Amino acid sequence: VQLVESGGGSLQAGGSLRLSCVASGYASSALCMGWFRQAPGKEREGVASIGRYGTTRYADSVKGRFTISKDSAANTLYLQMNSLNPEDTAIYYCAAKMALNCAMVAGAMDYWGQGTQVTVSS
Repeated sequence: VQLVESGGGSLQAGGSLRLSCVASGYASSALCMGWFRQAPGKEREGVASIGRYGTTRYADSVKGRFTISKDSAANTLYLQMNSLNPEDTAIYYCAAKMALNCAMVAGAMDYWGQGTQVTVSS
């Protein structure tokens, strides 16, 4: 499974971004997929995940602001991020696991993208 993220960028607090992750080598409909992020000097943390049949999970810090979704026909995972604040600044990674559902734990994922930078200024 290969994962390629896009959509990162720099913006001011309060703005929105949509990240995309295209999966190849395996049908995304059969994967549990998720978004993780890593800020400088911090551990990689789970942001959101979506199971094979659409079950979603979110970190408390992003609930109500971020929405994870996937387009199985396009083999693409999305993360819509609204009301961004400087604490959201990080490299965002797409990850996948060949499972029905997956915990938002970095060590539990099987495949990773290269990451895309999101920088939010105040």
